Amino acid sequence: MNLIRIIKKMRLVILISLLVSGCNPVILYPQGEIGFKITNLIRISFFMMLCIVIPVIFMTIFFSYKYSKKSEKIQYKPEWSHSNKIESLIWFFPIVIITILSILSWNTTHQLDQKKIIHSHNKAIKINVISLDWRWLFIYPEEKIATINEIVIPVNTPVNFKITSNTVMNSFFIPALGSQIYSMPGMQTNLNLIANHCGNFKGISSNYSGEGFSNMKFSVLVTNNRNSFNKWVMNVKSYPYKLQENKSFIKLLKPTNKYEVIYFSTVNTNFFNLVIKKFSMHQIH
Repeated sequence: MNLIRIIKKMRLVILISLLVSGCNPVILYPQGEIGFKITNLIRISFFMMLCIVIPVIFMTIFFSYKYSKKSEKIQYKPEWSHSNKIESLIWFFPIVIITILSILSWNTTHQLDQKKIIHSHNKAIKINVISLDWRWLFIYPEEKIATINEIVIPVNTPVNFKITSNTVMNSFFIPALGSQIYSMPGMQTNLNLIANHCGNFKGISSNYSGEGFSNMKFSVLVTNNRNSFNKWVMNVKSYPYKLQENKSFIKLLKPTNKYEVIYFSTVNTNFFNLVIKKFSMHQIH
């Protein structure tokens, strides 16, 4: 009966796994160099874990059957207390797997350092990111434009993000490209990413930050070349909204739950530093 129950439970787990597999785990289908490396690390770690989990599952079923009441082949040994073979197996495989995972984690942690510059023959795009309640402000300092809830970048071009927060701590994450990183008031964090495929991807806030958190999403459009990106920049410059004066910037900082894309044809690129200094001064006082 125990064996039958175990089999039924396993069938239920398999069924649930098949149903869940209908979802679209974006992080397992990366579209950028950093995302590929992170996904490979996840897959290797997962298969290493299976090297422990699968034998344990089969041994659980085997021992449940072997030592069940119906078994007549078991010799009763009340004095038995130790087996060198069993102890060796119990310790050997976990030690090997932990060692491999430790070396792998050490190497990939240094390879995937968010501050590490991505080398490419294409000139990097610089974007300053400010998390607000509850939307994202993206400032392009070299193009002197800004957007709300939308990023546009060329394919195969490194992107250098400088990130801070005008409110509570948040988390900037583009699952298709990899490497989430926190945005923190009074501090600047750096993230370098690259998209190797064209497309329209989603960015999210992966850290709860209040009632409008669920709508704190943004779009990431990867163009097929630099010319398409330049055309988009010129299109943004044709919009009437401007973000130059402190009054307009302060108005933008007010909390709102509305999820919308806004373009600013001109922007005071110093706003990013002003946000950091504002919280730094609060910390000093």
